[in-house]
Amino acid sequence: MISETVLVKELKDTRTQSKAFELLIDTYKERLYWHVRRIVLNHDDADDVLQNTFIKVFRSIHNFKEESKLYSWMYRIATNEAISFLNNKRKKLGITSEALQDKMIDSLEADVYFEGNAIELALQKAIAELPEKQRLVFQMKYFQAMKYETISEVLDTSVGALKASYHLAVKKIETHLTQS
Repeated sequence: MISETVLVKELKDTRTQSKAFELLIDTYKERLYWHVRRIVLNHDDADDVLQNTFIKVFRSIHNFKEESKLYSWMYRIATNEAISFLNNKRKKLGITSEALQDKMIDSLEADVYFEGNAIELALQKAIAELPEKQRLVFQMKYFQAMKYETISEVLDTSVGALKASYHLAVKKIETHLTQS
């Protein structure tokens, strides 16, 4: 496996950029897909957001200052792309964020790519009711086992605030699941 530093160097070099970008996609596509999928919930939407993410990474790699890890930088781009996608979808449909989350949960049950059972669906419904920041923190910590320091880089928030958000999210989810 190539180091991040070498990969970034090869991505910034026009002679090695194409091969390095293929390696970048192979290395990160699955983790980024599932990160995005947990935000947008729909497989086709996740594919669209993932494609936009890699396009933005490719176009912006020369602006990457290596102050954070490449992984964190890409997750930040993917997160922002997913949030922008949902905001655009909400505006296009002329509905509130809460109504969009309800619509997404309803469509999740009909999604042929959703492999979860009733418990997973109940968990997704509980997660969907969280405020955006708590939802993102919970998904990154719970599903992806990301460290608070990494989440802090992705969301550009302090570790203390993330811990508080995660704690509140867990409590709200527990309450939702015990009352359902």
